[in-house]
Amino acid sequence: MNIPFLPPQDYRFPTPDYALEQGGGLVGVSRDLDEGRLLSAYRSGIFPWFSENGLFYWFATAPRTVLFPERIYIGKSLAKTLRNKPYVVSVNQDFAAVIGCCAAVLRPAQSGTWITPEFQMAYARLHELGHAHSFECWYPDNAGSLKLAGGFYGVQIGRVFYGESMFALAPDASKTAFASAVPYLAERGIALIDCQQDTAHLARFGSEQIDFHDFQTALQALNDMPLTQPIGCEVVRTTL
Repeated sequence: MNIPFLPPQDYRFPTPDYALEQGGGLVGVSRDLDEGRLLSAYRSGIFPWFSENGLFYWFATAPRTVLFPERIYIGKSLAKTLRNKPYVVSVNQDFAAVIGCCAAVLRPAQSGTWITPEFQMAYARLHELGHAHSFECWYPDNAGSLKLAGGFYGVQIGRVFYGESMFALAPDASKTAFASAVPYLAERGIALIDCQQDTAHLARFGSEQIDFHDFQTALQALNDMPLTQPIGCEVVRTTL
């Protein structure tokens, strides 16, 4: 198949229909990864999956895995952890550390990471612009000092939060961060969380798959709707 090349400064993407039917979801390839390209991609249900030889590869997945915040499911074991384990969950208190830890995570069947320095710089720029957010889970050590134990980051446009990657350095840390973040995001007006791919980890929280065109229709409505409250830099939840 002919893979469309996306020229610099032209942030339009081809419709993903052909890519989903014939190309394994590969929508196009670009040499740029700036904020204009990223925001345009997410608005269309497209995301950068990896880079190779100076090129960035943009994909769509179908059906699309999403989570509706009001339908989040918290299992008994995690609910007990949320009640009894000492922790602090914060938002936007250390974006660089979160994306750096996500890049360092060893993942099955992967020899490296797609979160290269170029990706980290691009999302850091989105963070500076208020479109990328990190959630951090902190556990106290034996001396009572808080240590980063897990978390995740993603992109927010209007009332959609596009999840990107998560990590855990200690048991249940990423689960605690996610379970605390979803109600926080819902309170601020987030109506849809894009999970991109179907995983057992997210299925435990109640993620579901929807038709890609239904997903795009939801994006068209929600991306242009403002939040009811801004996503700040604060403590989201704590048991300390």
